[in-house]
Amino acid sequence: MTSIDANKLRELALAVIHTETEAIAALTTRIDDEFVRACDYLLRCDGRIVVLGMGKSGHIGGKIAATLASTGSPAFFVHPGEASHGDLGMITAKDVVLALSNSGETDEILVILPLIKRLNVPLIALTGNPNSTLARAATVNLDVSVAKEACPLGLAPTASTTAALVMGDALAIALLETRGFNAADFARSHPKGRLGRRLLLHVRDVMHTRERIPMVLQSDTLSHAVVEMSRKGLGMTAIVDEARKVLGVFTDGDLRRVFDKQIDLHRVLIAEVMTRGGKSVQADQLAVDALSVMQQHKITALLVTDMERHLVGALQMHDLLRAGVV
Repeated sequence: MTSIDANKLRELALAVIHTETEAIAALTTRIDDEFVRACDYLLRCDGRIVVLGMGKSGHIGGKIAATLASTGSPAFFVHPGEASHGDLGMITAKDVVLALSNSGETDEILVILPLIKRLNVPLIALTGNPNSTLARAATVNLDVSVAKEACPLGLAPTASTTAALVMGDALAIALLETRGFNAADFARSHPKGRLGRRLLLHVRDVMHTRERIPMVLQSDTLSHAVVEMSRKGLGMTAIVDEARKVLGVFTDGDLRRVFDKQIDLHRVLIAEVMTRGGKSVQADQLAVDALSVMQQHKITALLVTDMERHLVGALQMHDLLRAGVV
């Protein structure tokens, strides 16, 4: 087994990072008029952005397509090898093609260039050779060339794929900002992600309703309220009038304080020991807003009311945990 030289390993890793950092820094001078032209074609695209790439460029292309799609620019990846066997039918006259090839001479892409030209769609190329066949055929060529690869053999695509990825991100974010794509738009395309849940989930989606709402009348005894709290399991109950308008709230914490005073649960009315008013939210508020109220006031449950303070639901911290809001 080869012995490990820790210093040598660190030295090699730092050399890779240094090389790739230089490759990224070199891109700053290439955010020029050609970059603006590329963005213009992508912004005016009425169809989809079709991303092509072989090998490692294909992996980078897939990631760029995914980033574009999730940031407001509909896009998908097509494998160039499959394109010449039927998948080219995925490209329509309304699309824009974004092709990645470090050499600019990738056979599988060059084979389908005449077909792309026949469709008369804009072709944006990301190449490491501005004099290559792909670069010359492109409507716009973005130079992603690197001085050297991070691989000491100069063979494995490393710095070149990093440069292409960063240029793809630059395109995606430039388009995002120009389209006015915002956090809510992002959440709609990521409904299962944490951001999606925080920006799309409303109180009404997670609150307890109808018979699951802990609720007693102001004329009920404290013992009746305790039974209601125990039955509904939310650690509190609302106190309402005959029209279901909220008058107050009674919580587990209030119950502990009542026990300290040795109050007769069967004689005392809940109205005498409740906390008047109580914190509440409305059903159309974001669930994350309800979380903020709980955190601000150091409570674990909230009443849900309408504009006139009529009780419509109840919400507990565990509900937000289960929904992934926390």
